[in-house]
Amino acid sequence: MGEHTKLRAEDGHEFDAYISRPNGKPTAGLVVIQEAFGVNRHIRSVVDEYGDDGFLSVAPALFDRMQRGVELGYEGEEAQYGIGLARQINPGNAVKDIAAAMSYLREQGARKVGVTGYCMGGTMAWLAATRLNPDAAVGYYGGRIAQYAGETSQCPVMLHFGKLDQHIPKEEVDKVQAAHPDVPIFWYDAGHGFNTSDRTSFNADASKLARQRSLDFLKKNLS
Repeated sequence: MGEHTKLRAEDGHEFDAYISRPNGKPTAGLVVIQEAFGVNRHIRSVVDEYGDDGFLSVAPALFDRMQRGVELGYEGEEAQYGIGLARQINPGNAVKDIAAAMSYLREQGARKVGVTGYCMGGTMAWLAATRLNPDAAVGYYGGRIAQYAGETSQCPVMLHFGKLDQHIPKEEVDKVQAAHPDVPIFWYDAGHGFNTSDRTSFNADASKLARQRSLDFLKKNLS
């Protein structure tokens, strides 16, 4: 069972974060970066799963700068509202909040810290890798990574995309691969949001394979 705490970014902004603590000494720290729907049930479950895997895991509420307590579903008006919030987010401020979450994990005793993110969070995981100092980063279907392909990661990065994703043109991902041939990019026979069990686009096979690859990658680089 996870818990909530308050974190503070370098500019003084205080925000909520959901934490899962492993049994025993943590393998490492991990920042789990939300989709466009807040730190909702699914994101909390991801945090808890990584906690079960031995990571001290935390999900910062990146929407708190605009609206606190955002927790949305994936259909209809709720989904559209979340997408609207995601379009308003300031990447620089989001990176500050991720940095605060990373610092918190280190203060809690994590020797190494990684980041992983989904959708909007996938893009933010890339920015964390290029602008901060994590030890590893994993991004799932980050639709705006190509906009920041000119930035160079400071740590090992792994990326996941769906071949059937109608939101992210393959040409955009190809730009990232061309700029960073050393970054492993995996493709799955799945659509956008294939890792999210609460979405109609959930693909169990793709989700399982991507998670195992991510887990192996994180353990290798954070041990």
